[in-house]
Parts: sequence; structure tokens; C-alpha cells
Amino acid sequence: MSQWTAADLPSFAGRTVIVTGANSGLGEVTARELARVGANVILAVRNTSKGDAAAAGMTGHVEVRKLDLQDLASVRVFAAGVDGVDVLINNAGIMAVPYAQTVDGFESQIGTNHLGHFALTNLLLPKVTDRVVTVASMMHLLGYISLKDLNWKSRPYSAWLGYGQSKLANLLFTKELQRRLDAAGSTVKAHAAHPGYSETNLQGQTGNPIGTVFWNAGTKLVATDADFGARQTLYAASQDLPGNTYVGPRLAMRGATGPTPFRSPLARDAKKAAALWELSEQLTDTKFAL
Repeated sequence: MSQWTAADLPSFAGRTVIVTGANSGLGEVTARELARVGANVILAVRNTSKGDAAAAGMTGHVEVRKLDLQDLASVRVFAAGVDGVDVLINNAGIMAVPYAQTVDGFESQIGTNHLGHFALTNLLLPKVTDRVVTVASMMHLLGYISLKDLNWKSRPYSAWLGYGQSKLANLLFTKELQRRLDAAGSTVKAHAAHPGYSETNLQGQTGNPIGTVFWNAGTKLVATDADFGARQTLYAASQDLPGNTYVGPRLAMRGATGPTPFRSPLARDAKKAAALWELSEQLTDTKFAL
């Protein structure tokens, strides 16, 4: 049986898709392929010049709009400007960067990878007709959610543990979002996808010269390309799947695309998912609106 690829995407004609972080890497490929099959794609990007450059290489209907996930005011402005959306793809992210804070005082990884997307999803949810796909990572296995110190104010900061926490948060967010959608009687689905180990611009953002050398070497040896990584997101965005499906390459990194059961016990913790949701509502001043 042949592997599923982007060539198997169904038509998205007449449908609107938002892809965050669509100016490079997985997001750019995801946006390009959805536009190719007829979607009206909104490239939600922090740097609109880079977004315009990416859009120039795409066919179909694409539009670039400003979205800075490290600034909740920007998130609110972006969401207010969206009339309707069928599929929201929470793709943007940063990985293992030195400690920094967002405009709103959040540690930058949890702020960008989780809280920014959390606020965006809540603000857009009344306008979403089909599904929310959030790009997670196998690095969630490193993660532990500290509800008392989500922003690393009292514990020693670790760039990689911070990344793992943010990626674990993505899976807990997806789990609790689907529970709330079901309880509200909504037909909207929440899915997560992980790209395996794909060569993207994230590896060059660690801010650690030694780490960058290590990751560049590892990337050349074992990484797949961004097309393979984006395939997982595209599958989650297009296929008929039960809610809270986690999509990724089988065998964890390089296998065939499809639903994967490979989640840590912490990522399956319903109580922690609910508690993280409540904390995230408080921090972002946004609520589940259905």
C-alpha cells in the first residue's frame, strides 16, 4: 500500500484555511499545498515581508496578514479581522531558545507555542467550521507542566525543558479542546500533528552556537525535509478522523503518515489538561466561546 502524500489531498475549493508561521518551513509547505488544491489560505505571520516572499512562490489564492503570537494585542487584532475560517492550523513555533519574555510577560516558548495559539483559537472558535490542527512534537516527551511556574519565574530555566513543556501543552490543549467541543455539541474537531524530525528553520534558532552545530549535524544525518514534515499536518487537516487524533509518521520519525498512539502518560492526563486550560484562560483573558 502506497504512503499518503500531499498529492492525495482532496479539493479545498471554497474553504478558508489559516496557517500560522506560514512564511517558512513546515508552515510554508502546508500553506503552499493547501492553496494548490483550491483553499483560500491566510498566511498569518510575524514578518509580513517574509510572508510576501513565501506567498510569491505559491499558486492559488493566498493572503498575508500580520500576527505576532508573542503579543496578545496583535492576536486580538488579527482574530477580529477574520470573517470566517474552516480550518485553523496552529503551526508557528520557536524551539529551545534562550530565556526571553513575550510582550505580555510570558516565557517566550510557552507564550508563542501555547498561549498565543490558545488565545487565537478561543477568539476564532465561533468562526471555525471544521477543525483546529496544532503542530506538536515528539519532544513533548521531555515536557512537564508546572502550573505553579508555567513561565519559569522561580525554577532554573532550561531551553529544552521549556520547549518540551510547550509541546506537551499543545497536546493537553488539543485534548481539552476536543472535550469542550464535544460537551458543547459542536461538530468541530481538534487534532494534533508532529512532523517527526524535519529540517526546518527551528534548528537554527536555539541561540547556542554549540547546540546549533550539533543540530545541524544531526539534521544532515537523519532529518526528513519540510515536505515530509508538513505531510503530517496536511493529513490532520484533510482526513476524516475522530476528535483528538494525533497524527505523525509511524515508527516515530520516518514512517508512513497516519494516526499515532505515541503520547506520553502526561499528555493523556485529563485533569492536567483541564487545569492547564483554566490557567491559560486566566493568563490570556480569553475563554471557550461555544
